[in-house]
Parts: sequence; C-alpha cells; structure tokens
Amino acid sequence: MFDNLYAGANIICWGLFAVSFLIDRSRYRNSVFLFVACFFAVCAMIFALGEHGTSYIVYILDALILILLAVPVFLVINGVVMIKREGHSLANLLSLGFGIVIGLGEVATYLAVIMPETAANSWDGNNMLHLISKYGMFVSVSVIYISIAFLAFMLYCIFLQIIPHKRDFDYVIIHGAGLLSGNRVSKLLADRLDKAIEIYRKDPTPPILIPSGGKGSDEDVSEAEAMAAYLIDKGIPADMIIREDRSTTTFENLENSKAIIESRSGKKDTVLVTSNYHVYRALRYCRKIGLKCTGVGSHVAFYYWPSALIREYIAIHAEKKHFILLVLGWAMCMIPLILAYNGR
Repeated sequence: MFDNLYAGANIICWGLFAVSFLIDRSRYRNSVFLFVACFFAVCAMIFALGEHGTSYIVYILDALILILLAVPVFLVINGVVMIKREGHSLANLLSLGFGIVIGLGEVATYLAVIMPETAANSWDGNNMLHLISKYGMFVSVSVIYISIAFLAFMLYCIFLQIIPHKRDFDYVIIHGAGLLSGNRVSKLLADRLDKAIEIYRKDPTPPILIPSGGKGSDEDVSEAEAMAAYLIDKGIPADMIIREDRSTTTFENLENSKAIIESRSGKKDTVLVTSNYHVYRALRYCRKIGLKCTGVGSHVAFYYWPSALIREYIAIHAEKKHFILLVLGWAMCMIPLILAYNGR
C-alpha cells in the first residue's frame, strides 16, 4: 500500500515541478516542488526495496544524523575562514551566525527529545531542566523548519546550475561587481566575464555581450568600462560589446540592459551571467521587468559560497510575500506543538 502511495506522490510531485519549472524558472514554488519530489523519490525507492528497505532506512537516518551534526561545525569553520579572507562585514558573518543558530537548535533538540523523561521524573514545580526540556522543542522545530526551507532553496539553486541550457543566444548580460583599486576587475567579476566568454565562443552565432555596471563613488571608471577592457584583452571584438554603464544595482543592471536589447532589431534570445549563488534572484528580477532569459552561473570560491547563498536566502525571504509564506509555514508547525503542550 505505502509503496504505491509514495510512488504516486512521487510522480505527481515531479510532474508539478516539471510544469512549474517550464512555465517560469524564477518561481519560489519550484524550490518547494523539487524538495518534496526528491523526498518522495527517496521514500518510493526505499519501499520498492521491500524487506531490504528497512535496513536502508537505518543507514539513511544514521547518515542524516552525522550530516546534521557536521553542518554547524562546518558553517562555523567556514565563517572563521570568511572573516579572515574577506573581512568583518555583516555579510561575511552570516555563515558563522547560521552555524551557531543550527548548533543551538541541535542542543535544544537533545534537551527536548533525549532528556524529557529525566526532567519529568525530577520535576518539583521549579525545575530548570524541565523548563528547558519543555520549551526546547519549540526552538528545535523552529531551527529545523528554517533549515529545511534553506535546504530546499539551496537544492533549487544547485539544480539551476546543473541543468543543460541552449547555446544559441543573441545577447549575454554580464552583471557587474565592485572593482579593485577603482579600476581593476576582481576575481569574482573575472569569473563572470570568463563564463560569458565561454558562452560567446561556444555559440554558433556569437552574441552581443552587455557588461553591466555603473561607476561607484570609489571607482575611477565604470564597472562596464573595466569589464569591456577585460573582454577585449581576452580577444572579444570591440564591436560585439555594448556597455551598460549607468546602473548601481542588480535590478537596474537588468532594466537598463533590457532597454538596450529592446532598442535593437532582430532576435533577442538572452542569457544573463552572474555568480552561481546569485542566478535565482537575478531571474526573479527578470520576471518582474518582463525580461525573458536564461540564467547561467559562474564559479565562486568554495569558502565564499555558503555565506553568499545564505545572503541570497535572506534577501529572497525579505520580500513581503515570501516572508509571510515563511511565517505561515512556521506557524503551522508550531500549532500542533502548542496544542500538545497545552494538553499536558
């Protein structure tokens, strides 16, 4: 019975994900559909194994526990590396902070699940251990919920990078980033430019490249100008480059680049190139301004990726609609706990 149930749920979820993804890659629901589809796929495979499936469940649970214990340690170490290499800005503290929060959530889980019987037996009406055990579950469930939401977001961001994409484009929008010493391309920006060059050279009909980025208060030239110089130095013809040098944000990058594309005749198949962690949010901006395009991510240093992805996760959920959805989901998890504890 359960194997048919999970198999059916698996097919339905993958179907919903496929349809939603084909309609619009930037939709938030895609991350939810993908995560749920992967969950039911694992369940369906376990039940398909029959009697052998129970032993695999034990192995999977053991592996998950080890991974969960390792995650906060990894994030804290990564946060220390980020601070040493990138400085003490708030963005660089995200990995460290997230690791500490998850670690505290795991401690709360231990207190709420492992110790309740001991706490209950020793409760005298004023026992701190009992209180920690009782209310630790609320902290635990909250951290688990946020972690699962982040995992779904991360899984979809990775999925966007590994799926194949077409190679025949008419325009390539390259998102800018801050310049070094006011006029030099940084490693992060060079990686984006190199990915754009790769797309250009693999395209059967080489596209127009649009380096996008204005001049900051601490910069000697616009980001677009520095990017264009880099592209020309790498062998891209100057007449295949159109500079967008007025934008100051990612949203303006796309708005101004779209205006350039729409002002020109001919086909307008477009791809945007940015760092891999940033593709999802950039595609969301494209949907808002009505720019149909594909997103391709460039490589970033591994130590930089966790903090950057956490920053994107926060930015996405800072949007009013998604913040409300996140809070509603959390509330739905809390209601059964509240009812259970009030019934004691």
